[in-house]
Amino acid sequence: MAASVNIALVPVEGDLDVTTVPAVRRRIDRLVSRGCRRIFLNLADASYVDSAGMGLILTELRQMRSKGGLLSLMNVSDQAYRALRRMRVLDLMPVRRTGPHALPANLDLGVLPQRRMTFRVDEGSLADARARVADLLGELPLTPDEVFDMTLAVGEALGNAVDHTCAGGVLVTVADYPDRVCVEVSDCGCGFELAEDEEPPEAGPCAERGRGIRLMRLLTDSVTISRKASGEGTVVRLVKLVGPAARVRP
Repeated sequence: MAASVNIALVPVEGDLDVTTVPAVRRRIDRLVSRGCRRIFLNLADASYVDSAGMGLILTELRQMRSKGGLLSLMNVSDQAYRALRRMRVLDLMPVRRTGPHALPANLDLGVLPQRRMTFRVDEGSLADARARVADLLGELPLTPDEVFDMTLAVGEALGNAVDHTCAGGVLVTVADYPDRVCVEVSDCGCGFELAEDEEPPEAGPCAERGRGIRLMRLLTDSVTISRKASGEGTVVRLVKLVGPAARVRP
């Protein structure tokens, strides 16, 4: 997948407290100054967040939003999650608890989209394509943060499709279902597959593709990558749950 300078994963080494906050703040501020507009703060090694940590989260969130970006938390422990809930942080930003990410159930074959739009993407018009996706998603039952993340994820898929396949053969389909929004990016390349529970490549010619897949998985609820059922090419399917289905996620 095409690399994106707009997205970064920042790990917290140990608890997010007065001793670790300065280093985390410096790293986030450095990323923001370089133009990063989507940051995931990984709290996998943090079992505790003190008042300094809370202050960091809220300050950096305000900074990101003032620049049109977004900060979110991932791999949050139960104890830290309870503290964040008491501080009403959950109302302000996306927070994902620790543990395996539950994949959405497959759609019943009889369920038809409520709305569906497909358009072709030209090689020299990626920015226009991303803007069109954002406009279409903005008309669907998604929050502004969800629209932001889905647009970034689609941009990753588009960048790879245009960079590595035939020009003029990339299609984007945006579909709205009762419990989810799906975006498909299809191309006419040699074809590539990766199961949802399979780790993307970290080395070799597909390493960059693997980085993009990891980013898309962070930004969405499901990423399916498969060869076309007919003809040559790959279909990348991105899913974001909505309504009650979204509220039961870990």
